[in-house]
Amino acid sequence: MLKGFFDVPIPKNEPVLNYTPGSKEKAELKTMLGKLKSQVIDIPMYIGGEDIRTDNLKPLSPPHDHQHVIAHYHHGDAGHVELAINAALNAKDEWESLSWEHRASIFLKAADLIAGPYRAKLNAATMLGQSKSVYQAEIDSACELIDFLRFNVSYMTQIYAQQPGSSKDVWNRVEQRPLEGFVFALTPFNFTAISGNLPTAPAMMGNVVVWKPSRTQIYSAHVLVEIFKEAGLPAGVINMVLSDGPTTGDIVLQHPDFAGIHFTGSTGVFHGIWKKIGANIANYKTYPRIVGETGGKDFILAHRTANAKALATAIVRGAFEYQGQKCSAASRAYIPDNLWPDVKQLVLKDLGNIKMGNPEDFTNFFNAVIDEKAFDKLSGFIDRAKESPLVEVVAGGNYDKSKGYFIEPTILLTQDPHYVTMCEELFGPILTVYVYNAENFDDALYLVDNTSAYALTGAIFAKDRYVIEYASRMLRNAAGNFYINDKPTGAVVGQQPFGGARASGTNDKAGSMINLLRWVSPRTIKENFVPPTDFRYPFMQEE
Repeated sequence: MLKGFFDVPIPKNEPVLNYTPGSKEKAELKTMLGKLKSQVIDIPMYIGGEDIRTDNLKPLSPPHDHQHVIAHYHHGDAGHVELAINAALNAKDEWESLSWEHRASIFLKAADLIAGPYRAKLNAATMLGQSKSVYQAEIDSACELIDFLRFNVSYMTQIYAQQPGSSKDVWNRVEQRPLEGFVFALTPFNFTAISGNLPTAPAMMGNVVVWKPSRTQIYSAHVLVEIFKEAGLPAGVINMVLSDGPTTGDIVLQHPDFAGIHFTGSTGVFHGIWKKIGANIANYKTYPRIVGETGGKDFILAHRTANAKALATAIVRGAFEYQGQKCSAASRAYIPDNLWPDVKQLVLKDLGNIKMGNPEDFTNFFNAVIDEKAFDKLSGFIDRAKESPLVEVVAGGNYDKSKGYFIEPTILLTQDPHYVTMCEELFGPILTVYVYNAENFDDALYLVDNTSAYALTGAIFAKDRYVIEYASRMLRNAAGNFYINDKPTGAVVGQQPFGGARASGTNDKAGSMINLLRWVSPRTIKENFVPPTDFRYPFMQEE
């Protein structure tokens, strides 16, 4: 076998295409949207390199057109979860023995496939299945996933290159072993890139994976499987099961070969997973790695010196892009009373120009929320806010699910900084504003840091550099991704590694070397070239 110290291509962030009128990419995407919308596809599970079908078919529909069926997926049961675990474990020896450069080649090829021939298909699937605008799909399912794959390959080589020093007659080295067992990837609906990254990051480091995507992301997950196959991913390395969450979790988390979980989802689900792992800890072959990102109650805090126009733009983009269904979306804002009249006017003007509707119409900035469960939850919060004497509906507040799950971008103004929508994660297009006395900035800082259990993203807007430094220090534990004079969304792989602490997760920073280190178990090796042949040490001899 040929050997060498191989340099992988230096990763660069994938350029975001603009989809301007008359552009090639816009024409290709429009054609692909029409093609996918006009057919009903069959989505099997993917286990051990085989397409697995059942008699239990479930329909999938676009959230913005819930009467139109675009696919049926084959719902699995406990037996399919067991089958996926066995397939992963059967593939483990051969996969982890494969030279790292060949693993790298597979995922670099997957990145190039997404950048080229699969770009329109993956973006169209994300737009239809998850109701994303063209721009939100492009930065997610194309650019971010490409970046995850390319940058993670580079991080992998840097991890392997980290080696200890050696002394005379000794050679010390470290090898990075995959975890002993299989990894469970449990992925959310809101980012196709996360759904692609959570199973591939552990697999890149030589692990085998059982992957369960969210039901509302199955449509684009199916395209990811197509890409992995074409990239040459061997059978059994990543196995996609389409069973329900409790059934899957019970089997996976009780298995003795369970070695770790890569999770993005709700705090409640993550709490339940952690409890089950704790209850089964004596049954495992090794202590599992628990890596999770669970959401946030992300803030924008403005100082009296802030630029009102920049603040207003950050509010509109940060709170309402992708209908507020981002873990990082701004959902609470603290604005001083000297700025609020201007900011309110600017925000209302912007919201008045926002179009809401089908993402196939590229002029729509705003689309549908993901499903009826989310719609009912969010509309319930709006109804309760309308009834509260402490809350004023400043913008939006209307909703309609007759054709799609549409909720207007909504801004609530509360007199109570601890009102429920300032504290609980809503995961939708509702921003709650609290206006504070501009002279009481310290009080606002305290509210930001202590109102919510989460600590994912947050932003400070100010012109005064002393204030910026002070707020950054006082809010050092309030957000894992902190923004200065910018919206709290849009972390870029290789630039802003993403993750938060407190109730927001384990802060293992997706899109960084930190995350990949969680999927290896290092072994140190000491080789002595001239081993001693006498047990006695020099100090034992007489003078």
